[in-house]
This record gives sequence, structure tokens and C-alpha cells, in this order.
Amino acid sequence: MIVCVDVQYGATAITAALVGFHAWTDATSAFELVDTHAPDPAPYVPGAFFERELPYVAAIVGRVTLSIEVIVIDGYVWLGPDRPGLGVHVHERCGAPVIGVAKTSFVGATATPVIRGASATPLYVTAIGIEQAVAAAQITAMHGPFRIPTLIKRADSLARGHDLAKIS
Repeated sequence: MIVCVDVQYGATAITAALVGFHAWTDATSAFELVDTHAPDPAPYVPGAFFERELPYVAAIVGRVTLSIEVIVIDGYVWLGPDRPGLGVHVHERCGAPVIGVAKTSFVGATATPVIRGASATPLYVTAIGIEQAVAAAQITAMHGPFRIPTLIKRADSLARGHDLAKIS
């Protein structure tokens, strides 16, 4: 099982969403989970974003009862050489390979740029537990004609509270 996870911080709640699917080219999810938490995250500290996000990602991943092949996160696995990002901490906590997909570049990160659809703006892919070139190829292969793959966008939409009626 492949899972995409996203977290949103709102004024009234923190929402974590997870979309599970079987193959990189799947257009629809096999299952979806959404958790809401009180709006009391750890403070944002530059370079230590994982302290804020990790509890919510680990909690929702922990609800998955199937074997997880890889976890896709919205963010970086590595912020630079020997500088772990959120993805390293998710890997250490959850045990599965992690692919980070970021929408903006981060100075110092050795990410692989991935161009999708007609967009000239790349996604930035980093990984742990899977070769980065393989991870980038998998993100490139994901379903959808746009820059953001369909199921990554689905996790983002669910975390933002959109389309919750369709959750299975």
C-alpha cells in the first residue's frame, strides 16, 4: 500500500488526511482517513518543522492496518547533506520508506526536480529508504495531467476539509 499524507493547520482544528492506493498510476484511492485535532500545535521553528508536523503524520499513519510500501509527504525528507527534514523523522518513527514532494525549492536540499503536465514549475523530490531517482520516477508516473498528481492533491483537499463526504 502506498499512502499520501498531508496536514493543515486551521484556526479551529488541525486536520491530517491520508490517502491509500495500490499502484503509482492509480486514479482513485483504495481508502481515505481524516483525523482532526485541537488547534494547539508545537510552535513553528525554522529548520525544526518536523517537531510540529510529526505527531499528526505518525498518528494517522499508525491507523493504517495494511502493510505500507511507502509514505509520500508534503515536504522534504532531507534539507541538506546530514540535515534531516520531516521525512527522515517520519521514516524513523513509522519504519517505511518516505518520499518527500515539495512545491518550492529549499536552499541546500539536494532534491530531484520533477516536471509534470504542462507546468514549467517542478516539484522537488527527496527520499529515504528508496533511491531518490526511483522516487522521482514514481512521482512522475502518478496519475493526473497536472503538476500535482491526483492522489497527492486528494490528500491536500481532504486535509483542507474539501469533499469529506466521499471518504470511505
